[in-house]
Amino acid sequence: MSGSILFFGMLLGLKHALEADHVAAVATLASRSSSWRDHVRLAGLWGIGHALALTTVGSTLVLLGAALPPTLAETLEGLVGVVLIAFGLDVLRRLRRDRVHFHVHRHADAPPHFHAHTHHPAHAGHNAAAHEHRHVRALGLRALAVGTLHGLAGSAALVLLAAEATRSVSAALAYLALFGIGTILGMMTLSVAISLPLRLSADRLGRFQHLLHGALGAATTVLGVWIAVRHLTAL
Repeated sequence: MSGSILFFGMLLGLKHALEADHVAAVATLASRSSSWRDHVRLAGLWGIGHALALTTVGSTLVLLGAALPPTLAETLEGLVGVVLIAFGLDVLRRLRRDRVHFHVHRHADAPPHFHAHTHHPAHAGHNAAAHEHRHVRALGLRALAVGTLHGLAGSAALVLLAAEATRSVSAALAYLALFGIGTILGMMTLSVAISLPLRLSADRLGRFQHLLHGALGAATTVLGVWIAVRHLTAL
């Protein structure tokens, strides 16, 4: 078995992480955390869930010489769309709940600047500690679960790809494993790129951050509706 085929499997895994539904899921999770380290951690957990589901289900199907029933595959893809709808609406709900607005603000003799102000009870008084996100563990479990669902949804197509690219069971299993590793690395790298505009908009452009999160929530919701309708109506 040529090592180049296995390396190609990892490269495809890296590319797979860039698919729109994956990016949307991780971006909405990232919008709930303030640290780029948390962004990478959430993306890594998403990738681990994705890789474990792909390799477990994919390996089982390869060993049994079976395929995922088309109805089940469509249902899983449709559920991915439903989850994205929930994620997108959650982002929009948080924006409405926090009632963020902007006004000119200045400290002593410093130049005036735009100041983001929220009316959420947890942020009363602009207590810096109140801005810390205390639900990283819950977000981690959510990222792992969503990654697992994405992995299950993509396992049918990946098994066919592995079978076409390889000619033995052992090679197909290695291909699946490297593909999974590629998705983890790709998603963690992507999370750094996603975190940059979120961090910069929070630190320097409060108004832009509000618009960015609103656009993210709306785009994720629309994408989720499109995926759900496309696959669930095919059942």
